[in-house]
Amino acid sequence: MFNFFEKRDTQLQQDVINELNWDPSVSSGQISVLAKDGVVTLRGSVPHYYEKSTAESGAQRVSGVRAVVDELTVNIMGSYERSDEDIAHAALNALEWNYSAPKDVKLSVEKGWVTLRGETEWEYERNAANNSVRQLMGVCGVTNNISIKSKIQPDDVKQRIEKALKRAAEKESKNIVVTVMGNQVTLAGNVHSFPEVGVAGLAAWNAPGVMVVHNDLKIAE
Repeated sequence: MFNFFEKRDTQLQQDVINELNWDPSVSSGQISVLAKDGVVTLRGSVPHYYEKSTAESGAQRVSGVRAVVDELTVNIMGSYERSDEDIAHAALNALEWNYSAPKDVKLSVEKGWVTLRGETEWEYERNAANNSVRQLMGVCGVTNNISIKSKIQPDDVKQRIEKALKRAAEKESKNIVVTVMGNQVTLAGNVHSFPEVGVAGLAAWNAPGVMVVHNDLKIAE
């Protein structure tokens, strides 16, 4: 009997393989790909943590992938090996030289695994710190424990959106409903143009403490 899921999974598996083969920064020859009902599992070994995270991101880009299980191991050998002390010094230098990374980040290194700690007001700074160290030679993994210290204020988000729309010479944002849950902001309601959707979303992202924005705005007819 014909199995629809088997055909779909086979095609999804091949699509992920093709995506990994297409990316020259990934050693795809050592990666096996399994697919079942939209869940893709990556197995094998890569010579650097950067390749592991890049492979996972590549699989996530493929249409039809609902989840990625990353079982790849980082096998650092030869000239790629570095001591924990060397990695720590390199990581501190990388953070210091990255303009977007938060200041006063504390880090620890154990067997090539880097853990970041500290506080910041912005999600982009957390990402900058992570990106600063994940490509360093000898790094096997990164745990980003940098926390967002600012609490989101719904009125502040609303005011930022209104001011941003006003600067863009668009309509007032009285029809935009701002909902805040933890560090997530949801925008709902109607606006008059597609640019207003983007301006409102960017204004929400620019509020301190925001880590996720669900932009559900619709264009009124």
